[in-house]
Amino acid sequence: MNSKDLIRLGVPLGEPMARATEFIADFCLKGGDKTRLREEVQAVLRNPAAFVGDPLRGALAKALRAAPPPPRAEPARYRAWGEGLEEEAVMQMEKACLLPVSVAGALMPDAHVGYGLPIGGVLATENAVIPFAVGVDIACRMKMTVLDLRLSDLDKRQDRLARAIETETRFGVGASFKDRRQHDVLDADWSVSPVTKQNQDRAWAQLGTSGSGNHFVEFGQFTVLDAALGLEPGEYLALLSHSGSRGTGAAVCDYYSKLAVKKHPELPKELLRLAWLPLDTAEGQEYWAAMELMGRYAAANHALIHRHVAAHLGAQVLLDLENHHNFAWKERHVIDGVERDVIVHRKGATPAGAGVKGIIPGSMASPGFVVRGKGSAESLNSAAHGAGRCMSRTHAEKTLSWKEANRVLKERGVTLLSAGLDEVPMVYKDIHQVMAAQSDLVEVLGRFDPRLVKMAPSGERPED
Repeated sequence: MNSKDLIRLGVPLGEPMARATEFIADFCLKGGDKTRLREEVQAVLRNPAAFVGDPLRGALAKALRAAPPPPRAEPARYRAWGEGLEEEAVMQMEKACLLPVSVAGALMPDAHVGYGLPIGGVLATENAVIPFAVGVDIACRMKMTVLDLRLSDLDKRQDRLARAIETETRFGVGASFKDRRQHDVLDADWSVSPVTKQNQDRAWAQLGTSGSGNHFVEFGQFTVLDAALGLEPGEYLALLSHSGSRGTGAAVCDYYSKLAVKKHPELPKELLRLAWLPLDTAEGQEYWAAMELMGRYAAANHALIHRHVAAHLGAQVLLDLENHHNFAWKERHVIDGVERDVIVHRKGATPAGAGVKGIIPGSMASPGFVVRGKGSAESLNSAAHGAGRCMSRTHAEKTLSWKEANRVLKERGVTLLSAGLDEVPMVYKDIHQVMAAQSDLVEVLGRFDPRLVKMAPSGERPED
């Protein structure tokens, strides 16, 4: 019996959870019947006062009597996709489903630990938005443009392609353009939040930049497998980018997540990063407006990168696709047999409603896929947003080497312009296994194989 089982039985977080874990260990150590564990815990939960003096169960009973009432009687239901998901990520999803505003959830096969909600977590709430369930990098997105260049340019004119990336975007924490870029997102109302108003000039300076962490701009071979994309099946040269709302988005998350925590002093510390803002309050509306502005801003960053790279190369765009994650949507879903209006948070999860096209990348040396959603009700119309990490950044820095990474890159025909060791191929799950685990959520329309990749230089602190 693990922490997930205890949550499902109704053991509160914090001290009761710790004492319940201790009781289970002691019970088994003293020869107790393991098949009776569930009954034993349930007995103490039903009537803790009866066990206060019990030498084996007393600590659990006392913790239960002292604990505040749980946020809800039982967690909201969710389904997980994939095998061997990180236990801590699963526990984060369990905790999110304990919120009184939660009504349903889903956990994608690329799931790994995040802040509050796990990366790959999908959570539907009623009349509430959770800043940390949206994420720090608000509206992070993928964008791909297929260009009318020769596929052979990936080999024969690689230097020219590299110069286009190096010239037309910037990487790293605080990266900005000295000669600022222009986009009509600057004409939007940035006074919707004190945070966006204060950071408008910063956002302008960073307009068209790519940031750090797992953000990238890369050229590769795009194979169209289905004419539904609007191109004849075949192989093309394409540009793919991944980044979000930069420092301004992070500032929005920081401000409103702290505000949400102040609004909910009743939450146990284990749920504080999941504090919410009701949408029928001024604070909730203000955050929502700031989040939507960050969505427009993130889209503008990608638009400028692709526009300027194409112009630099004198290329025309044959196909333009994009989608975003780290966002919240107002949607209508059938939950527990009833159709209702909910707020769907997709933190590192791709919208995958019926017929909706999206991009799911792999790693710098493994393919990404253009997909079409199947509209799965169980996943709240969602799918994975990438391969998902299988190794922390710290562990990668301590255990991996560039010698090993460069060998993998060479084997797969990838030229790397720059990146951190914490982003090399070995830190990611097998994208093919991830895609196989969600075959009921999306169908593949095309495949992108990276050939020329640029990320933030080694040593950059990740922003996402």
